Amino acid sequence: MLPKEKMARINELAKKAKEQKLTEAEAKEQTTLRAEYLQAFRATMTQTIENVRVYDAEGDDVTPDKLKKIQENKRLH
Repeated sequence: MLPKEKMARINELAKKAKEQKLTEAEAKEQTTLRAEYLQAFRATMTQTIENVRVYDAEGDDVTPDKLKKIQENKRLH
């Protein structure tokens, strides 16, 4: 995730954008920060999904083969 300072700045710019128009520099900064946030979010989500194992009601591993292959390549399980 992003540092607290960057998250605070994203929120600050979003609030300001609702109240008034952002300057060109602020709009550019907001776009950059949002892109950085999305990149961090996607990386975290990918890592979480790659570590998941799926079991049915009987306790059998039903993790999709595609995910098992990724886990084997990364030696996660």
